[in-house]
Amino acid sequence: MKKTIYATALAAVATLALAACGDAPEDDSTEPAGEATTEATTGSAEEVDYLACLISDQGGWEDQSFNQSAMEGGMRAQEELGIQLNDAESQSDADFGPNVDSMVQQGCDMTIGVGFLLEDPIQAAAEGNTDVNFGLVDATFSNPGEGADAAPVPVELPNAAPIIFNTAEAAYLAGYVAAGMSETGTVATFGGLPIPSVNIFMDGFVDGVAKFNEDNDGDVQVLGWDKEAQDGTFSGGFEDQGQGQALTEQFIAQGADVIMPVAGPVGLGAAAAAESAGNVWVVGVDSDWTASTDYADIVLASVVKEIGAGVFETIKAGLEGSFTGEPYIGDLANGGVSLATGSADIPQELLDQVEALQEQIISGELAVETVNAP
Repeated sequence: MKKTIYATALAAVATLALAACGDAPEDDSTEPAGEATTEATTGSAEEVDYLACLISDQGGWEDQSFNQSAMEGGMRAQEELGIQLNDAESQSDADFGPNVDSMVQQGCDMTIGVGFLLEDPIQAAAEGNTDVNFGLVDATFSNPGEGADAAPVPVELPNAAPIIFNTAEAAYLAGYVAAGMSETGTVATFGGLPIPSVNIFMDGFVDGVAKFNEDNDGDVQVLGWDKEAQDGTFSGGFEDQGQGQALTEQFIAQGADVIMPVAGPVGLGAAAAAESAGNVWVVGVDSDWTASTDYADIVLASVVKEIGAGVFETIKAGLEGSFTGEPYIGDLANGGVSLATGSADIPQELLDQVEALQEQIISGELAVETVNAP
C-alpha cells in the first residue's frame, strides 16, 4: 500500500497515512475542441443560482495532471455546493482568450483559468469585468515593468484570486527520497516550459538532493536543472510525450535512475521511457501518479499539488460572498501540497528522515528557499 506524507494545520506535525485513490473525472462534453460547453450541469446537492466556469490549459481535462485536478475541484463544488458548472477545453494558446471571453459572455459568476499561460486573458477579463470574480491556477497577476528588461510589477485585483502552491516544499522531500533511493548516484529533472510554476518544483528537488548529501555524506548528482542559474532542460511544452521520452532516455544514458518530469502530460512519455529501461523510478507531479497514471509500478513518489482543493475553496468563497481576491497558497502546513510515496520499498530510516524534515519545514525551522516561491 502506498503512503502519503502529509501535514495538517491543526496538528502542525507530520504523519504517515494511507493515500486515497480517486477515479479520474469523466468528460461528458461533446463540444468541439477549444470551445466552451454551452449547457451547465449541476450535482446532487440542492441547486443554487451560481455558475462557476473552468478553462483548461493545453492538454485538456484528462491530462492526468493539473487540468484534471482542477476539474475534480470544480466537480466537487458541483456535487457538494449545488453550483452549476461550465467549462472550456483549450487545445492551444489561441483558445485562451476566446474561451475566457466566452465564459464572461455566458454570465459565469466565477471563471477560473488553469495554468500560468492563462494569466493575460484572465487578468484582462477581470479588469474589464469588475463585477465578476475570477481565479487563476499556478500564477499571480502582473503588469509589465518599465523598460525592455524590467521585471513584471505584481498586481492585486479585488475580483481575481491567484490559486498558487509552494511545491518547492514537497519537491524538497521528493529530492531527498530520490537521492536516498538512487543506486547510480545520479538523478534528473526537466520541465515543460521555464515558468515559475515549473521551476519551483525543480528548485525544491535540487535542494532536497543537496540536503541528503549533507546529512549522509553523499555525492548524488542532479541532471537537468541548475538552480543558481535558473537554467536547465525543457521539453518546450506540455503535450509532446515523445519529447519527454527522448529527454528521459538521454538522462538514463547519462546514468540517472530517478527522473522527475515537471511537464504535465509530457511526463507520461518520461514514464514510458523509464518503464522500458527498467530499474528506473519516476517522481510524479501535481497528482498521485500511482492513482492517476498507468505507471504505478515505477512511481517512487509524487509531489502532489492539491489544485482541486484550491479550486473548490475559491468557488466556495465566491458562492458564500467571502471572496476577496486574496491568494490561496497551498503548502505543507495546510495540506495544499504533499509527498505521496509510491511502489518502492523505501527504508524506514529514510522515511523517518523525510518525516523529520517535513516537521522542520512546517514549524519554520527549515526554510526551502526559491526565487519562484508564491
